[in-house]
Formats: sequence, C-alpha cells, structure tokens
Amino acid sequence: MRLLLVEDEPDLADVVAEGLRDRGMAVDIALDGIVALEKLSTTEFDVMILDRGLPGVHGDEVCRTALRADRAPRILMLTAYDAVDMKVEGLRIGADDYLTKPFSFMELLARIEAIMRRPDLRADDVVARGDLRVDVARREVTRAGRPITLTSREFWVLVELVRADGRVLSAEQLLERVWDENADPFTNAVRTVIKNLRHKLGPPSPIETIVAGGYRVR
Repeated sequence: MRLLLVEDEPDLADVVAEGLRDRGMAVDIALDGIVALEKLSTTEFDVMILDRGLPGVHGDEVCRTALRADRAPRILMLTAYDAVDMKVEGLRIGADDYLTKPFSFMELLARIEAIMRRPDLRADDVVARGDLRVDVARREVTRAGRPITLTSREFWVLVELVRADGRVLSAEQLLERVWDENADPFTNAVRTVIKNLRHKLGPPSPIETIVAGGYRVR
C-alpha cells in the first residue's frame, strides 16, 4: 500500500512516516500543496493523509484535484481545524475521514486500515485466479482454501499482480506501486518478495517470471 503524507510540519511528517513504514507501508512526503499536486500527477496512491492548512496550495484544492484522478486515493484529512462545521466541510469536499491534531498514532493507523477496508467501486475487492483468492478489503489470502499469512509488502505485491489480470508487471512498476520514493531502483527487493511469495503460496507457483519483462499471475 502506497501513501502520500501531505504535512507542512517536517518533524511531524517524519515521525508519522517512520511509524507507517515500520508497519510495511510505502510513504511519500509532501511538505506543501504544490509538491503534493506534483506527486499526485505522477504516482498513484492508495491513501493520502492530508493537512488542510497547507502553504502553496490549500489542502482543500489538493483534495479536489486528487478526486478527479481515474484512480483517486482514499483521503484522510489530518488537521488542527477541529470545529464541527470545518469537519463537515472537509467531508463534503470528498475526504473519507477526518482526524484532528493532536492525535494518537494508533488511532491514525486504525483509521487508515478502516478506510482501506471499505468497498472500492473502482476495483474488485475480492479477486480469484484459479485456486488463489485475494480479499483486498479483509487483507486475506487463501489458496485451495488454505489461509496464507503474508507480510504487508508481500500482500500488496500480490494484489498488484492479481489485479493486473494476466498482464506483465515489471520490477520497476512494482517498485513504483508498492515501495515509496526512497526505494533504490537497483535493489533486488522485488525479486526477494516474489521468491517469498512463491514459497508461501506453494507449488505450482501461480507467479510466472517473464524473461526481460517482469512477473504475472497465470
């Protein structure tokens, strides 16, 4: 799962991003609305944690712009605006949830998990490929009815592969979608995750390697 954290307080942004990364999430940071719009124009994010009172471009306009994308992120507004009418306004603009500062990190994490469990009208939440079944909303994977425990990174790589519906995804594409902007483009992290997935899913492996191409689920 890839997140965009838009927060103009650098220290807070670093602490929140570190906490989310420790839980296997890929997190990009934007310290103002201008950079946020630039990142949204080049990268698809699953969730955007958005401060409203941003320099450059106001958070409300960032929210409206994000929602116009073909694959808009879920949006959690994180802000010091705590008046009820401000919360109502933020939700009516299009935010999925609203959390005021100061906040508990565990509550932030729970709210992210909650909005990701909601049905997504843009993509199937349960995808089956042969005897492999991936329930995105519940974060559950089974093969031939056998439950399989995956790390967060393994799970989201598998989600990208099954949602590709047989199309080949390169290692670079998987890095772009599942890791964050700090990922080393020359890393073998994708290969390692694919190896672990094959081991956990068991033979015959549903993940096929395409020479000089990438990976796909058969």
